[in-house]
Amino acid sequence: MDLRTRVNAAMKQAMRDKAVDRLSTIRLINAAIKDRDIAVRGEGNDEGVGEDEVLAILGKMVKQRRESAKTYEEGGRLDLSERELAEIVVIEEFLPRKLSDDEVAKAVDAAVAEVGASSIRDMGRVMAVLKGKYTGQMDFGSVGPMVKERLSVG
Repeated sequence: MDLRTRVNAAMKQAMRDKAVDRLSTIRLINAAIKDRDIAVRGEGNDEGVGEDEVLAILGKMVKQRRESAKTYEEGGRLDLSERELAEIVVIEEFLPRKLSDDEVAKAVDAAVAEVGASSIRDMGRVMAVLKGKYTGQMDFGSVGPMVKERLSVG
């Protein structure tokens, strides 16, 4: 079952269950996907965004909510922070399982070997391979320095 179908099925189930908060979050996911579809259609792509783009949207939504939760917490608004964290839980249901540190290291090594990277100048190509294969499964903000270190050592 593709991601859009899973999101729509979850939305219908949340309506049946009268799960107001869950439904609200799922509607936000749907709106973000549709917004991106509209933007892509303006560029001449009539089919909308693909699965990898939907995963990127979900990843971005999680990142935004983590930052908001941290800001709310620092501001003493724990109620709002908890709400953001609850939304993260719902959004992450649609993301693939996160890779462990060992799996990330192996994926980086495989991508370096696949590209034939030998210097820091190849970092962009390595990151492109990782983003193509592991969108939603790893945090590219923390993987970037790992790739950089691997290329500067190797």
